Amino acid sequence: MHVFYTPDIQTSTELPEEEAQHCVRVLRLTAGDEISLTDGKGNFYRAEISVATHKRCLVNIKETIYQEPLWDGHLHIAMAPTKNMDRNEWFAEKATEIGFDELTFLNCRFSERKVIKTERIEKILVSAIKQSLKARLPRLNEMTDFCTFIEKDFKGQKFIAHCYEGEKPLLKDVLTKGEDALVLIGPEGDFSEEEVKKAIEKGFVPISLGKSRLRTETAALVACHTMNM
Repeated sequence: MHVFYTPDIQTSTELPEEEAQHCVRVLRLTAGDEISLTDGKGNFYRAEISVATHKRCLVNIKETIYQEPLWDGHLHIAMAPTKNMDRNEWFAEKATEIGFDELTFLNCRFSERKVIKTERIEKILVSAIKQSLKARLPRLNEMTDFCTFIEKDFKGQKFIAHCYEGEKPLLKDVLTKGEDALVLIGPEGDFSEEEVKKAIEKGFVPISLGKSRLRTETAALVACHTMNM
């Protein structure tokens, strides 16, 4: 059954314009057809189309289905975006399919991309929760300066993945099941040594993601998968 993203469904029974057009003009669904909705806040809805025009689609809610959280804790990835925007979008899609709660883009010393528009990423997140049948939309934050970000107060465990020498246990060996977790992933040129030092001073634990040298988006996905598992 087709799933549509309707964040305001509890206060309005009309589909957002883009979803309405896809429903009526692309899929050619009409009044009386049954569809599935999600508000991105933990709920699915079984609904029946009541009005279908070229620009509008109204529904009657027949059943509300709460989806229990699919993993424990709040999983947060903070990564420096790659220069190639396609790779950022690939990560956002795949990480959502696997499962995580929050994504922040970091502006680091060696970042090759200093500005990122989140509108496109937001659409990818929405599409991915619909495709993977998840009722919770990950939170997407605007790009934040690295030093500003690490000053914030975070609950749970905090990790930083970097390529410098030193004792770095595998992420899978130091995660505590059920706790919130935040992992920092650096740019293609890695974090600066000063950034790593500052993060450690703020309570971030250096970790390894394995023996291979990984691209930024691959490292972020490995961290996401490890936390989810």
